[in-house]
Amino acid sequence: MIKTRLTEMFGIETPLVMGGMTGVGYAPLVAAVANAGALGFITAHHSQSAEELHAEIKRCKDLTDKPFGVNLTLLPSLNPIPYDEYRQAIIESGIKIVETAGRAPVDHLPAFKEAGVKVIHKCTSVRHSVSAVKYGCDVISIDGFECAGHPGEDDIGLIVLLPATVDAVAPVPVIASGGMADGRSLAAALALGADGVNMGTRFMATQECAIHDNVKRKIVENTERDTLLTNRTLRNTSRVARNAISEEVVKIQQDPTKTIDDVRHLVAGVRGRKNVLGEGDTDGGIWTVGQAQGLIHDIPTCKDMVAAIMRQAEDVLAKNAQRLGAPA
Repeated sequence: MIKTRLTEMFGIETPLVMGGMTGVGYAPLVAAVANAGALGFITAHHSQSAEELHAEIKRCKDLTDKPFGVNLTLLPSLNPIPYDEYRQAIIESGIKIVETAGRAPVDHLPAFKEAGVKVIHKCTSVRHSVSAVKYGCDVISIDGFECAGHPGEDDIGLIVLLPATVDAVAPVPVIASGGMADGRSLAAALALGADGVNMGTRFMATQECAIHDNVKRKIVENTERDTLLTNRTLRNTSRVARNAISEEVVKIQQDPTKTIDDVRHLVAGVRGRKNVLGEGDTDGGIWTVGQAQGLIHDIPTCKDMVAAIMRQAEDVLAKNAQRLGAPA
């Protein structure tokens, strides 16, 4: 058994995390992740109100008695997002683990602290990680350049970013995110000082994930080269699946004078969720996936996947200890 500060802090069986994902982080999958011994997060943004979030948390509690959390991504929006109401619903529901992303959760931390809620903040740079710890976040989840979604603008791979972050925020625990997909990933992250790993793309390709099977099969079929970076010229870089739509966006954005209005119809999240995740047209819109898809070759249950990752990690760690400890 691999025990870390993460497993001890949150009372989970393994140091594996499925962070919040738009279009993916619903109660049935989060409960399956929890029942497998990992830590999953409901995506608060799926709920239109505090009442809906209350109901989603209750739905998850009806499916598992294991720990799980809620993701609160703090981003600018054209339509007001009821963050204060989400926060109150989280506290009232008895959730004790929150994952935040986007801007620092400074305005939410006092209420979370008072309620005994631990906050994991997702960052893409050392400097932002240091700031998050200064504000009072309990754990840092550091996203390397390999990650799906928003890798930041520094283009630093996880093999450098992870130990640099561990050094900068010690003794605060750090979760490795970006490119994590198997037991070797976990073993490597532990060697670099992490207390756990966050996996998004890997949990998308599971039987319990409620996205179209075409998308899961595409993740298995794709290699590590089948992602593209959009919105680089807007300094809002996103790593997404390589497909007809993302290739069109990248082509348009080769002209640095183009704005978000020139691609808005192509990159709209609702289009990707409906056409791709919902209906299975993998060329029907933008959808988020990481380079870790190059390490994914099957679509198991969460239980079987978590067990396989832990077996492989323990085997890798044992074999390396034996190999490196053998006399010359």
